[in-house]
Amino acid sequence: MAAYDPVVFEATPSVGGVWKHCVYRTTRLQTPRPDYEFSDYSWKNRDDPSFPTHTEIVDYLEGYADEFDLWRYISFGSKVVDIKFLGGAQAGFTELWSGTGKDPLRGKPMWEVGIVTGDSNTVQYYKFEFVVMCTGKYGDVPRMPVFPPGKGPEVFKGTVMHSLDYCKLSEEETVELMRGKKVVVVGYKKSAIDLANECAQANQGEGGQACTMLVRTLHWVVPSYSIWGLPFSMFYSTRLSQLFYERPNQGFFRSLVCRLMSPLRSGVSKFIESYLSWKLPLGKYGLTPDHPFVEDYASCQMAILPEGFFDMADRGLIRFKRASTGWCFSENGVVLDDGTKVEADLVFLATGFEGKEKLREVLPKPFRDLVVGKSSMMPLYRGTIHPLIPNMAFVGFVESVSNLHTSELRCRWLSGLLEGRFKLPSVKAMMGHIAGEADAMRRTTRFYRRHCISTYSIHDSDGMCADLGSATLRKANWIAELFAPYNNKDYKE
Repeated sequence: MAAYDPVVFEATPSVGGVWKHCVYRTTRLQTPRPDYEFSDYSWKNRDDPSFPTHTEIVDYLEGYADEFDLWRYISFGSKVVDIKFLGGAQAGFTELWSGTGKDPLRGKPMWEVGIVTGDSNTVQYYKFEFVVMCTGKYGDVPRMPVFPPGKGPEVFKGTVMHSLDYCKLSEEETVELMRGKKVVVVGYKKSAIDLANECAQANQGEGGQACTMLVRTLHWVVPSYSIWGLPFSMFYSTRLSQLFYERPNQGFFRSLVCRLMSPLRSGVSKFIESYLSWKLPLGKYGLTPDHPFVEDYASCQMAILPEGFFDMADRGLIRFKRASTGWCFSENGVVLDDGTKVEADLVFLATGFEGKEKLREVLPKPFRDLVVGKSSMMPLYRGTIHPLIPNMAFVGFVESVSNLHTSELRCRWLSGLLEGRFKLPSVKAMMGHIAGEADAMRRTTRFYRRHCISTYSIHDSDGMCADLGSATLRKANWIAELFAPYNNKDYKE
């Protein structure tokens, strides 16, 4: 991309994104180091089996910027507040993307980007031929639950805080906030679990109070990447293992194979579930999900537990209440729909983020109305190009076990598109491909509204490599090709 003299507008004063500005004190990466690295820049302590802390991740990203002299391209403290389209009313609604489906850089500005820097209220506009949106899905815009009148936080005498605001506090402030307080954490995904664990740590000792987690939807949680002594990658990250799972737009033969492999696919999921039910006290606390493990894996909703989480629960410092049908606030805490009352001084909303709203806020009409498709996912071809939005790409909106690899390969694919190395299919064909991805997700997991490629990530990479004219089989021999897990190093150019 350096050949195009890019400019990166970064609203904050540093690189790192959510790892710098939207994490807790104890937050760690959910994948091992070798599965979260650039193909051309290894971790210095790559063999360290521990999950990296958020400070280690920021150090790694800063080291990458140092290694490749990327700082000169980044304009820090530059917030994008407006984007204007310069291509005309019908430019996005053509038979081919951006008019030709190829060579989008033709020397003509297509977008005007409005920037506010520092404390200034003055908007400065810059024109570009091409814009890449890398705002991500997490942070900035909190997802807030909606309540009927008289049942929201306005009736609660205590404090209500979203996890986004908790991230802004220092360690001393978080301990002071939670120590000796009756705390409720709403949610049961990674951010909620980490937050409940920090609450329990703050309340150890005399005068400490238990933290109560309100759990609406149960998901499988994992203590490590080892299942009955076998590496987790063996089950989902090899080419052989992914043959068992449906992939988008597959033909009759592949569909037949998937159907025949259904008992084996179910067996793998049950094998993992048996380990988790043995290793963790899920039954003791009523936390065993009623859906197969693979449905959480296929929707990127599997959470790695922080060390000692259930030890805290065994000591009575973390409690669990099912709120499967809903809940609301009361004067002294929260009330579940079954009438159960939970007293609280402090309620944390670990309810996620509205990443797509960040895009809607800055994209002009009619493009802002195209951000979400019928499946509730962003309709992105190769996870990067919206067929109806010309000269714009989106990176970081597709999830996998290794989001860094997923985004790096998409950036390489995008670079190939800008270089004219391949031509995109027609808009109709791309929309059909996107619909096929949504259908495959819908048949694999009930949580299909997340654009997650975990069960067909190698196939996804194959498609981008084929577009670029690169080899799709990246291993040294057929044995490794079938049985060795794929990672970013396999795609090093």
